[in-house]
Formats: sequence, structure tokens, C-alpha cells
Amino acid sequence: MSALNDALLLAIDCGTQSVRALLFDLQGNLVAKSQIGLDGYTVPQPGWHEYDADALWQSAAKACQQLWQTHGPQRARVRGVAVTTQRGTILPIGADGQALYPAITWLDQRKAMQLPPIGALWSALFRLAGASSIIRHIQGEAEANWWAAERPEIWSRTHKLLLVSGLFNWKLTGRFVDSAGSQVAYLPFDFKKHAWAANIDWKWQAIAARREQLPELQPVGAQLGSVSAEAAQATGIPAGLPVIAGAADKACEVLGAGCTEPHQGALSYGTTATINVCTPRYFEALPFSPAYPAAMPGRYNCEVQIFRGYWMVRWFKEQFGHLESQASERQGVTPEALFDAMVNTVPAGSMGLMLQPYWSPGVRVPGPDAKGAVIGFGDTHTRAHLYRAILEGLAYALREGRERIEHKSRMPIRELRISGGGSQSDAAMQLTADIFNLSTGRPHTYETAGLGAAIACAVGLKLHADFPTAVRAMTRVARRFEPLAANVRLYDELFRRVYRRMYQRLTPLYSEIQRITGYPKLD
Repeated sequence: MSALNDALLLAIDCGTQSVRALLFDLQGNLVAKSQIGLDGYTVPQPGWHEYDADALWQSAAKACQQLWQTHGPQRARVRGVAVTTQRGTILPIGADGQALYPAITWLDQRKAMQLPPIGALWSALFRLAGASSIIRHIQGEAEANWWAAERPEIWSRTHKLLLVSGLFNWKLTGRFVDSAGSQVAYLPFDFKKHAWAANIDWKWQAIAARREQLPELQPVGAQLGSVSAEAAQATGIPAGLPVIAGAADKACEVLGAGCTEPHQGALSYGTTATINVCTPRYFEALPFSPAYPAAMPGRYNCEVQIFRGYWMVRWFKEQFGHLESQASERQGVTPEALFDAMVNTVPAGSMGLMLQPYWSPGVRVPGPDAKGAVIGFGDTHTRAHLYRAILEGLAYALREGRERIEHKSRMPIRELRISGGGSQSDAAMQLTADIFNLSTGRPHTYETAGLGAAIACAVGLKLHADFPTAVRAMTRVARRFEPLAANVRLYDELFRRVYRRMYQRLTPLYSEIQRITGYPKLD
């Protein structure tokens, strides 16, 4: 029993901004952490976004080596490793195991213009369903279609198509195997069955990928293989250590926040802001917006996302937050504390300044020509009002997502837990509780994605009996924020009478802007 209590779990978490090596114990405590920034993104053309595949893996290996440099004695206690990574970033691998092209990240906006033909039967069904434009959008977004049309010499040599999770699991084990819980991308994946699509599925016609190009899939918690001698040399992870199937970063965040029931809303205030519920029943908040695999076998995460949600917060800090950044160094406090102080100088509702956080167009919500908007400016507004309006606008958008999920699930969300960088802001936590009128919890660790992967690892290794047992042992709320009645009433009126109407009222103007300027470029 003491050996079990002494066990540690290694989670490798590759997000958009950094890759982290994290050690957790069986109580969910973060024992050690090493972090390497990912600053090597390239933009070969406007809207393109790439990263060198070897550099991604080298950063992960470096994070592990750095971890052992500071916590070497802990290495002997590690019982297994699991991977969680950013979603939708994909790369082609040749027969020699080398990447043929940089990873096209989830932020990339290139479109395939030559689309594979879809058979007459499926085309007729999509026309009847009014979904033809959605299917064309999916085809245009699929990286496989872009490679096939624009880089045929690369496509002809593509042996495997891997997500970042598949790349890392291959590098660790020497096997082309990945977790079913990581498959969030434009690939022929059956989101209901958590497996590659059946041969008759329309996705095989819509997307150029062939079945033999895709890795073997295993359920979350299954053993994918063992750490190879080559991987051990690169990372310092003991050779032979079991590699357990984790899941995508948002799925692991939901699990690491302890949200395993449909009445629990899991918000992520990260580069993409999301609201998720974990459910045993498959349903779609929006048609052709699938419920993604949860970080538990047989479960689904129904999700509504605000693309580049907290990107706006980062943008504000870079453009207008120099005073706080400089003052934080002088005062020896975090910049976040000073930004919270700024937010708290402004009353709830930002004195009528309202923000709609649609920084990027969407196929349905928002529409293909959507833009962000700020309305209600007056001469009393300052940058503090704008900063608070950004936080409030993101919470409004996620509250709208909550209503879509509740409508489809017929299950009210009764509590919230928030992960991601924004969860470290007390001001953001409180105004979210007020806008949702729900008790809102901050998990005990900021590293909820890594914790979710560690939970899957613990269950896979039988160090905890099952997922419910592991979640009870390894997750908890560190602090709760309760809604303030006066703010709830104000926010409810602003949401129902103003925010809900903004997009509909502004859409004709967005269309005119697009026609006049050509931005955003439509498919």
C-alpha cells in the first residue's frame, strides 16, 4: 500500500503557448512542473500558422529532461506517462518516420479550394437537409484536402496523418497509435462510436485521407505501449514505463476540473474559450458540430466554443497593459493581480459598454462574415471599462452556449468550474458567477489538463479502481465564487435585452463590410 501511495504519474501537456512536463501524485497534487515555451510558430502567408514537428517533440523532451534536473529523485516513483495536447493540429509523416511538412496548427486559416467529389446519394441528402454549405466548409477546412490539392508530391508520400498527440505517442512508444479521446480534427472519425468511420460513411468521400494513413486507436486509459530506449534517451523517462492513452487538452481539462456529470458546466478560459458538459448521451449543441470524445471511455463532451476567446484578453494586455506589467515588476506582484485591481474599479456592466467576442467567422454561429463588436462608448469610458467589457463579453457568449447545451440536453447546468489562464483572475471568476447566476468553483490546480491526463493514467494502471474513484480522490474545488444578487439582475437584463440582440442587429452591417472590404474572405 505504501508503494501505491508513493506513486507518481507523468503528464506531458502540449498546449498552444507551451509544453509542460507535470508530476502528479494519486491525490491530484502537482508535485513538480517543467515548462518550455512554444515560440517557433511561423506564418508563411497571411492566415497560415505552422510549427516544425521536430521542434514540438524536442520541446517536450526538453521539458522532461528539465524536470529531472530539478526533481531527479522523483523519477523512480513514476509509474506511467500520459499525453494531452492541443486539438486539431495535424502533420503528415513519411514511411521513414520523418515529418514531410510542418504541423498545420488549429489556428491556421488556409482553405482547400479543390474539394473531393461526394457521391450523388450523399449530395442529395445534404441538399435536402440544407447542409451542403456546411459540408463544403468542412471539406475546405480539412488539411488532408489541402495537401492533396496543393502539395500532391507530399500527399503521395504521406504514410501517416498524426495529431500532436499521435506524434508524441509515436515518439514515446515507436508505434503509430493514439487515443480515441484525442481525435478532434477534420478526419474521418465517428464521434458517436469513438472510432474511425465505417467504410460507407460520407467522411471518406469528403476528406482525402485513406484508412491506412491513420493510426491505431485505443480508448482513454488503455496502454498504448511502453517508453522505448530511444525515447528514454531523449526524455530521461525510464525505458519500459507504460504509456497510457490520455485525451485532448479540453477533454482532460473537463476531467481534471472534476466535471463528470451533465449538470456540471466546465468552462475553459484559454486561447479558445469553451463551455462543456460531460454526458453519457451523444447530442450536438449545433447540427454538424459533434460532441467530442470525453476523457472517459463511453462519454461525450458537448461543447460550445468561442474561437480565440481569451486571445482578446492577451491582445488587450499587450496593447494597453504596459503600465501594469511594469508596475508588477516594481511591486513584486503578478500582473494578473494588478489587472484584477483595474477591473474592480469599474462597476458590473462596464457602464453600458458591451462587447461581442466573435473575432473569427464560423459556419453557423457566428456566421461566415461575423466580426467582433464593441458598442456603447461614452466619454466616461477608460481602458479599465474596455478590459472589464472583454471579460463580460466572453462570459455572455459562454452563457449563450450554456443555453444551447441545456436546450439540447434537457438538463439544467447547476454549477460551474473554470479552468485555463483566466481562472486565475478573481474578477473573471466573480463576474462569471454573476452572469451565469451559478456557484462557480476554481479547481485546486491550474494544471487541469495535465491532471486529467494523470487521472486517465492512474485508472489505466489500476492505481485507482475506476474513473469516479480517481476523480473523487484527485480533484477538488479550492475556492468558490457565489453570485451577487444585484449584479445578477443587472447582467441578466443586459444579456437578454442587449447582448442577445447584438449579432442579429449587426449582421447586415457585417455583410456590407465584407462586401466592401473583402474581409473576412469567404470560402
